[in-house]
Order: sequence, then structure tokens, then C-alpha cells
Amino acid sequence: MPRFHFGDWVENLVKWLQDHVGWLFDAINSVLTNMFDGVNAVLGGGEPLLMAGIFAVLAFWLRGLVPAVLTFVGFALIDSLALWDDGMETLSLVIVAAVITIVIAVPLGIWAARSAKVGAAVRPVLDVMQTMPAFVYLIPGVMFFGVGVTPGVIATIVFAMPPGVRMTELGIRQVDGELVEAAEAFGTSPRNILRRVQLPLALPTIMAGVNQVIMLALSMVVIGGMAGAGGLGEKVYAAITQLQVGLAAESGVAVVILAIYLDRMTGALNQRVSPLGRRAAAKAAAMAQKWSFTHYRPGTTVAVIGVVILGLVAGGMNLGSASDSKGSSQAGSDVGHGKQIKMGYIPWDEGIASTFLWKELLEERGYTTDVKQLDAGPLYSGVARGDIDFQTDSWLPTTHKDYWNKYKSQLDDMGKWYGPTSLELTVPSYVKGVKSLADLKGKGKEFNGKIIGIESSAGEMGLLNKKVLKAYGLQGEYKVVSSSTSSMLAQLNRSIKKKEPVVVVLWSPHWAYGKYDLTKLKDPKGAWGKSDSIHTVAHKGFDKKDPTVAKWLKDFKLSEGQLTSLENAVQGAGEGHEQDGVRAWLKKNPDMANKLAPVAKGAGAPQKGKDAGKSVNLGFFPWDEAIASTYLWQNILEDRGYKPNVKQLDPGPLYTALAQGQEDVQFDSWLPTTHKQYWDRYKNKLTDVGSWYGPTSLELSVPSYVKGVKSLADLKGKGKEFNGKIIGIESSAGEMGLLNKKVLKAYGLQGEYKVVSSSTSSMLAQLDRSIKKKEPVVVVLWSPHWAYGKYDLTKLKDPKGAWGKSDSIHTVARKDFGKDLPELNGWLKKFKLSEDKLNSLEVAIQDGGAGNEKKSARKWLDSNPGLEDKLAPVGS
Repeated sequence: MPRFHFGDWVENLVKWLQDHVGWLFDAINSVLTNMFDGVNAVLGGGEPLLMAGIFAVLAFWLRGLVPAVLTFVGFALIDSLALWDDGMETLSLVIVAAVITIVIAVPLGIWAARSAKVGAAVRPVLDVMQTMPAFVYLIPGVMFFGVGVTPGVIATIVFAMPPGVRMTELGIRQVDGELVEAAEAFGTSPRNILRRVQLPLALPTIMAGVNQVIMLALSMVVIGGMAGAGGLGEKVYAAITQLQVGLAAESGVAVVILAIYLDRMTGALNQRVSPLGRRAAAKAAAMAQKWSFTHYRPGTTVAVIGVVILGLVAGGMNLGSASDSKGSSQAGSDVGHGKQIKMGYIPWDEGIASTFLWKELLEERGYTTDVKQLDAGPLYSGVARGDIDFQTDSWLPTTHKDYWNKYKSQLDDMGKWYGPTSLELTVPSYVKGVKSLADLKGKGKEFNGKIIGIESSAGEMGLLNKKVLKAYGLQGEYKVVSSSTSSMLAQLNRSIKKKEPVVVVLWSPHWAYGKYDLTKLKDPKGAWGKSDSIHTVAHKGFDKKDPTVAKWLKDFKLSEGQLTSLENAVQGAGEGHEQDGVRAWLKKNPDMANKLAPVAKGAGAPQKGKDAGKSVNLGFFPWDEAIASTYLWQNILEDRGYKPNVKQLDPGPLYTALAQGQEDVQFDSWLPTTHKQYWDRYKNKLTDVGSWYGPTSLELSVPSYVKGVKSLADLKGKGKEFNGKIIGIESSAGEMGLLNKKVLKAYGLQGEYKVVSSSTSSMLAQLDRSIKKKEPVVVVLWSPHWAYGKYDLTKLKDPKGAWGKSDSIHTVARKDFGKDLPELNGWLKKFKLSEDKLNSLEVAIQDGGAGNEKKSARKWLDSNPGLEDKLAPVGS
């Protein structure tokens, strides 16, 4: 039979979908992530024991006193195992996936029950969904949505869907046909038959399907930990790959507690929502004689009151603890200002050690970190998509060659930090006569025909199977057993204890060579290829996202002695305490933190200004350069210890407030022309601190597709083309006064055009709409402005000079500003921004969106290292 390349078709389909429907996947990813975050914020936001009390109240309401007590004990045990946050993440994933599944499955099951054709079409699809190995669902999830919550939720929905559809269909079909006929005979509509006859009678079966959906969702969510879905799944996956028996047992117990709770509660829910269930519960309660109080269940109102009270207390305690934690001081220099850095790692020892080393260093420098363990394939995919910022365990150019070749256009190689390395097969030294790969030939029976390998996704495994075995004629005689690094090491340990022959996949450096007496098998034919170096790989553009961290990573180096001692420290700290091991290592190597993550002079919290602690009132009106410069200085002043207060006002009220001393300073005075009227009125009560940008220009602009309009003079006689309108900005702006009083008159445009006063944002919205429709439009603009970078526009020339001389942008303050705040006054006198700097700052704020101006300015400032010290230097 010829080879049927079904897999190639699937690969091509996936690539086509990624290229053409990426917007849909991004939208789905955003919706599901936000749903998860919302549910997790509720479940994980309260004090654990109070939340356990809420779960117990629900159990009391549904099943009685004894189940409520057991529920509290079970969830308290999860908290005592330090798995509360992970458990709530898992529960959140289950709830989100189960709700979406039920919303789809129940209507689909009803449709299948009422239509034979739909039932026949759906059945084989459900067969495929139910029998396909669960791990397969993670592959498209990771490729379409990256690593994280969404792939786990999507895979869970697909995996858990079949029983929901099947049980709903079964329940509807099992309703007695005579009852349905009787309802029809009385003239009941099909909709009411479904609602009042079929669904109530089918509800016990449907609820059994809901129960199965939730159970399957829980099992799949754990598998989703392999794709970075987090929660207990990630803990179980880490325990499996690192052979951590204790962590596996603890995580497994937590999963069992959640499973039992969800199973019993969903089973009991049927008695509350189903008429048949309520009658059965009432009958059971009536028959109970001894210990009748254990069968008591509170009414719905009482249960709701209990949940609300506990919820409010839990939320209040969490708010208090959150505010307390915010007040704690940062141990190291606050370079990161809370910015999040996402890291991933393969569970190889140098990957674990280097990742947790950088986690500790970044947190000392004021960053927040998110670390995920993944297999090599999902890890490279996640970095390429930008879901993960960087990973420190790329073995190049050989071991990870396939991943690098696939994703290199989306990755940045930050450089090697260790090398050279070597790949090898290894045997215990007591195995005689085996010193080389060639010596393995003919000795397969001695090793039971097995070579104990590591993760199948590792490039070393691909090289071994495709090249090394073939080079030495070992194919057929040996089978390479794929497992995990921890499983391979466990097998090596067992074999050595029993003095049994064993051959394993290993590499150098590795701590196993220090613990055991091993023989590296020589490779005289060079089948393993050239030795690798260990590189740090980041997503494309990471050096622009955070140039400080990028520079640290590019300069990162560890010697063999340093790496070995770090690995031993992490190993000695034990499972779940990797960062403690790193801290102990850093204490023994006190110079390493400053060497690996140096903080420039002037960076961090200690660099305060001479007037630190003083309040500064910053005013601005909503022009882009005003927003940008104001929030830039808000960040700088906070770093220097000042207390800035920011207020938005129109130009008139802002100049008045400055003159009256209610505001201290503003950064967007266009002088001598645009704001001439305000300056002339208040100049005796104001201080011109200096110009920080110029020259500027005021202009009318049209899209470049508007032909024959290059000058203000060209507008005459073309009013109908523009509907007789010039789209303006705030009526209080000086530019609007100039346009109405001087510019229109100079070019004879009065009467033909009406200047529409609006706002800057409204003008830009109209410009955007007109450009999308290719409609003629003329708008009030000025330079510099980010619109010229986003759209192809024509600035209308002013041959008569009606706009007057060009302005410069000045910083203007109240009269005694320099006396009261001399240090800040000195900084602002020297304040300058180039056109490129200002444009990039405005674009950063535009990209960050409304409400995030300060955060966006912070991000821009961090991406321009050294600028803060230049703008606001602190003397010694």
C-alpha cells in the first residue's frame, strides 16, 4: 500500500488556520482567559479556611452535616499541603470548561433526541471525540492558542463533551411516549412539551451526564498541566517528570479531594433541581429515625446567607492582607517596578537551576515572575508566540536543531551561557568491555535490548534514533525506551544498586557523573555531531520589551564549577524548594547577583531627590504630547520620591489654576502663538521654565487620496466635496481661534466651510472613519502628532503664513515654582525630547490604551535605560 500522508494534510490545515484565522483564535483566547481569571479571582481571592467554610456550607445545603464536616476537613488538608492556590486554579479551570461544555452539550443533545438525522450525524463525531487519546487534544490547542489556560480549557471541552450530549439525548428519548402523546392530545405546543414534560422527566439522566462532564473535565485539566494550564495539573506533571514521589502523592490527594467533592455535590444537586429528586429526598428524610439531625439540610435562603457572610469576611481579610503586603519594602533595587517576566523550562537539571536562578534575581530586582515547566515542543512554541518571554536551556546547534529551525524567525538567540557540552550514552563502570558505542554491538541481550532514554521530544533522542544507532549498526538489536529524565535517573539508580548492566542516555555537564562511577561511551565515528552550547532564547523583540533584562541575559555566563554547585544546591533543597536552593547558593556566592544582574548607578529605590516627599500638582489637557510628557514625569517624580498628583483640565481652567497656584506645572504650552491669549492674560503670575520641544506647526490636513488639495488655497471652491465642514478640536484651543479668525479669512473660506468644534479624540475618530471609507475629509492637526505615522496624510501648505510663526512646546509653572521646588525646576529647565523620542512615547501610550497611560509611560521609560538619570539626575 502507498503511504497515506494524512498527517501532512493535517499539518497544512493547521498552518492555513494559523495564517488566516489567527484573529479568531486570539479572540477565543482572550475570552477564555478572562473567564478563568474572573472565576479564579473569586475562588482564590479569599482566606483559604473561610473559603473551605463556603464549600462546606454548600455541602451542608446539598447533602447534610457529615458531608459538610468532611468537606471542610478535605479543603483544609489541601491548604495544609500548600496547594490551595493550585487547587483553586484547577477548580476554576473545571468550572469554566464544564459550564461551556454543558451550554453546548445539552442543547445539542436535545436536538439529537428530537431529530433522527442530527442524532445519526452527531454520533460518529462523538465517537471520535471520546476515543481519541486525550493528549492529542493538547497539540492543536498549543499551536493555536499557545501555552497557558486556553489550550487546557479547549482540550477539556472537546474531551468532556460526549457524555453530556449522549446522556441528554438518552434522557429525552427515554421519556414515556404515551406521556408525550397525551400532552399533544391536549394541544400542548412542542416547546412546552419539551419544557414541561420531557426535560423534567429526563433531568435525572441529564444531571448524570453533567456529573460525567465535570469528572472528565477534572481528569483532562490535570493532563492540561502539560500545556502550561497551571494548577494541580502542573504539579502532577512536574512530579512525574522529576520523579518526585512526595509531590505526586500530595498533588494526587488534592485532586482526589476535588473529584470527590464535585462528584458528590453534582450528584446531590439533582435532588434540589429535579421534582423526582426532591420527592425522593423528602421520603428518605421521613424514614430516617435515629440520628435524624445528621440528615437535616438547611433551606436555600439560610445557605445563601451563610455563603454571603463567609464570602464577605473572606474577601475583607484578603483585602487587608493585600494592602499589608503592598506596604512591604523591596529587598533589592526596584528596576522592574512590578513588571511581569514569564519563563519556561524543560525539566533538565541545568534548565531548572538556571531558571530558578533568574527567577530569584529578577524578583530581587523588582520584577514579578511566572514560571512554567513544559516539554521542549510546547516550550519553543510558547516562546515563539510570546506567551513565554525566554528560556535558558536551548542546546544549540545540535540537540534542539529541529525546534530552532522551525521557530527561528520568531526567536532571538540571547547568546550562550555555558559550553561546550556533550551528548553520550553511558554505562556503570562495573560493566566490563564496554568503553565505546561500537562495543555495544552484539551485547543487546546483556542490556535486555534496551537503551533507557529521556523525553521523546528531546533532540538528543531524535539524534540517537535517526543517526547514532544506524552509525554503529545497533538498530534492531536495541530499542530506545522513551521516558523522562527523572525516570531514566531512577532506572540508573536501581540498576547500580543491583549491579545490573544498563545503558542510559546522558549528557555533560550532569550531576550524575559526580554521584555515580560511570563510563561515557566514546563516539569514534562522531555520530553525535559537534558539541552543543547552552543558549538563552527569547521571543522576537524581547530586547525592546525589556532591554535591561535582555542585556543581563546576553552577558549571562556560568562556569562548570558554578553550574555544578548551583545544581547541587537546588537538588539539596528538595522538591518544591528550588528557589530556596538558589538563595542558599547566592549567599555562598555573594558577588554573583550584582555580576549577573547589575544595577546601574542611580537605579532603584535609594536614588531619591533632594525634595523627596514634596507634593507636585501636574495639570494637562488631553493633547497627546501633554498626556505623554505628564505621565512620563509622574513616573520620574515617583522614582525620585516626590508625590505627584495628576489632573486633566481644559486649557483655560488649567492656565487659571496655575496662575492661582492651585496647580504647580504643566508641560504643553505652545508659545508664542497657540496659547498667546492665555500667556498674555496670566504671564505676570506664571513662570516660563523653558522649551522642551520645537519647532511645531499648526495645519489643516487631508488624506493623501484627496487629489488636487495640497495647499489651504486649494480648498476654495471645493466645500461641497468636504460637505462644507472642517473637523476641529476643542473650541478652547488657540488653534481653533486662529483658524476661525485669521486662516479662513486669509484664504476666503468663510461661509463655504464651517469649523466643527468637537474634541481631539472625536476629530481623530472622524478621520479614521473617513479614511476607512475613502471619503474626503479635512481636519485640524498639528505637528508633531502620531496620526502622521499611522495614516498617509497631506499637510496643507500655508503660503500666506496665516497660521503665524511656528511654536515651541514649553513647560509653564506657577510664579514661585522655582523657589518652592528648586531641584525639579532645575530638571525641567534642561528637559528636552527629540521628535523620535516623543513619537515613540506617544505610540507606546496609544498602544497601552485608555486608563493605562502611567503604566505605558513606565514601560517606555524602562525601555530607554539611562534616560531617567539624564532627565532627573540626582547629585551625590
